[in-house]
Amino acid sequence: MATPQSTAEAQARYVRISAQKARLVIDLIRGVKCGDAINILRATNKRIAPVVEKVLRSAIANAENKAADLDVDSLYVTEAFVHEGPRMKRIRPAPMGRAYRYQRRASHIVVKVGGRKAS
Repeated sequence: MATPQSTAEAQARYVRISAQKARLVIDLIRGVKCGDAINILRATNKRIAPVVEKVLRSAIANAENKAADLDVDSLYVTEAFVHEGPRMKRIRPAPMGRAYRYQRRASHIVVKVGGRKAS
């Protein structure tokens, strides 16, 4: 049985999607049981959902490696958040010899899994 202190973490850094779009998917799985979270991500029709699922599976594997007697079915997504990564500045040609600047955004995805706190 997992204790509240036994948490494991996984990160995906420099993912080429805006943090705002990634947060839409991350908000779906926060606080949910890991098995249910994987099912939610499989059914979610967003481009970032497979990346978040991969990070979640990595966090579950990290938890297994950390504690051999861990019951994987009892794991919950304790924390899940997205930070903004660096922005790549680009220039697009515009009419009359001008140039429009735009930014290609990246994000860092963090998922932490652990046991439910006993209250």
